[in-house]
Amino acid sequence: MRSSYRKRRVDSPPRFYHFKPAGIPSRSLKSLILSVDEFEAIRLADYKNMEHQEASELMNISRPTFTRLIEKARQKMAKVLIEGSELLVEGGNIEFINNIYRCHKCGSVDKKPIDERMRRCPKCDSTEIDDLANHHIENS
Repeated sequence: MRSSYRKRRVDSPPRFYHFKPAGIPSRSLKSLILSVDEFEAIRLADYKNMEHQEASELMNISRPTFTRLIEKARQKMAKVLIEGSELLVEGGNIEFINNIYRCHKCGSVDKKPIDERMRRCPKCDSTEIDDLANHHIENS
């Protein structure tokens, strides 16, 4: 049996977690799951253009583990693009440093430390706030 591994540190939850080819209903597509830690590896290596050592330190994992993670994530992304699959970003053994809150009323997006709760939108004072970290923790 595989021993449990330490949680992978993720800066903040993905703002979007469902992608699919336009014009094709989800029921007609195969789904592929990209874990949140794989998403973070893509963000750090390919979007932020970080070296594997620096990115692995931010995620609190070893460099070889980061390299395996990014290779797996890239393989999944290639499959989604080539085969036209639906992509869902969810799951993984993760801990967030920050949270993202999105207001349903005005669309405002705010980033806060994970232990700082946001109850009202600072722009429109709405209480219709989407807690993105909570979405990913509930779906892990």
